[in-house]
Amino acid sequence: MILPTRILLSNDDGIDAEGLKVLRKIAHHLTDDITICAPLSEQSGAGHSLSLRRPLRLHKRGAKKYAIDGTPTDSVLLAVNKVMAKRKPTLLLSGVNRGGNLGEDVTYSGTIAAAMEGALLGIPSVALSMSASYGSAVKWQTPLRHGEAVLRWLMGLGWPVDIVMNVNFPDCLPDQVKGIRVTHQGFRKIGDHLGERTDLYGEPYFWLAPLREEKSSDPEADIFAVQQNYISVTPLSLDLTARAEMQRLHQASPSMPSFPAAKP
Repeated sequence: MILPTRILLSNDDGIDAEGLKVLRKIAHHLTDDITICAPLSEQSGAGHSLSLRRPLRLHKRGAKKYAIDGTPTDSVLLAVNKVMAKRKPTLLLSGVNRGGNLGEDVTYSGTIAAAMEGALLGIPSVALSMSASYGSAVKWQTPLRHGEAVLRWLMGLGWPVDIVMNVNFPDCLPDQVKGIRVTHQGFRKIGDHLGERTDLYGEPYFWLAPLREEKSSDPEADIFAVQQNYISVTPLSLDLTARAEMQRLHQASPSMPSFPAAKP
């Protein structure tokens, strides 16, 4: 069981994002001890990147609320090692992201990265995202209605510290949610579609379009669950080792090429 005595909130949509306001309301049902450290501006697609070649600045935006002019990972690092250094968080919540983080999104997502950084620092961490159709209003009332229940269920079970819980809410109204499904990471690829334009100087430029194949026939995948109006919960491991392939390579070791000993 995880007791949320001190919660750290972060995201990748920025300090003023609507999803962060939603997450704060959800967190207040769990504890009053909440600290917010989030990027000063939107960092979608930042992944697990760090700012190593420039200084970071901490901007106080209210009581226990800070904006960092860096990435989601920077925000979590500064929060844990500076802002909350004397009383470290017992739970980290990242989100609620505007748009789902499903399938291959987890390798690009700053929302997931903030939670992963929390896990690396020994803090139980959850990433939360709200699926949304492009051009349509985001149904924030769905995570507002169901977010607390999902978090209480997860905290009651507990999980290993090297695991990040990835929660995705379906793009439907709260009363249309069918329940929770435990899923594995599905597959969908962003960036395959390029939009090409010409600037005022006649030079070409490109947009990475968000268009991709959204359908999934795998009933145990996160994408399928959200399409069916279920809340998807996917445990993500920080260890990216392909264990089955590692074992196959071990079994093939007698046939590994040998090399002459290095000369002294």
